[in-house]
Amino acid sequence: MKIDRVIGILSILLQREKVTASELAEKFEVSRRTIIRDIEEINKAGIPIVTFQGQGGGISVMDGFRLDRTLLSNDDMKAILAGLKSLDSVSDTKRYRQLMSKLSAENPDTINMGNQIIIDLSSWDKAAVSDKIELIKNAIDSRLKIRFTYFSPMGETVREVEPYHLVFQWSSWYVWGYCTIRTNVI
Repeated sequence: MKIDRVIGILSILLQREKVTASELAEKFEVSRRTIIRDIEEINKAGIPIVTFQGQGGGISVMDGFRLDRTLLSNDDMKAILAGLKSLDSVSDTKRYRQLMSKLSAENPDTINMGNQIIIDLSSWDKAAVSDKIELIKNAIDSRLKIRFTYFSPMGETVREVEPYHLVFQWSSWYVWGYCTIRTNVI
């Protein structure tokens, strides 16, 4: 869906200093021309986008631009902060805590409002899990393979996987990716 792609592109542009149209086209599985049209739409929506041509060029949000948080309601912000808190519960980095403080900088009460639901994804042995999650996230970002011992009712096997996603579902973490040994998606 186009709106999902445009929001995804904007999210990437806000997170990275510069990205190429080819990278975005590959990520969203569309043509470079489609990405260029999407960038024009983002620009028309009032977000200043700059492009640099040639080697080392790319697309970025203009330096100094700040996204107006009034686009998000208080309930939207509370939901985002609840999600970030849950991610922070499994991470030993301070990345999510820093992002929460950036998002709530103009209204520090937002971070403390609506604490009726607390989502804690950490296990009892948080350090062991958070290290593995960070390793897998880095492997996904860097497009590296991971190797681990796989336990099943049939016994133990060593697997080598190209990880695509890290999934938390009902108290367990899963790696979704392509197994190079079994040649299938696990």
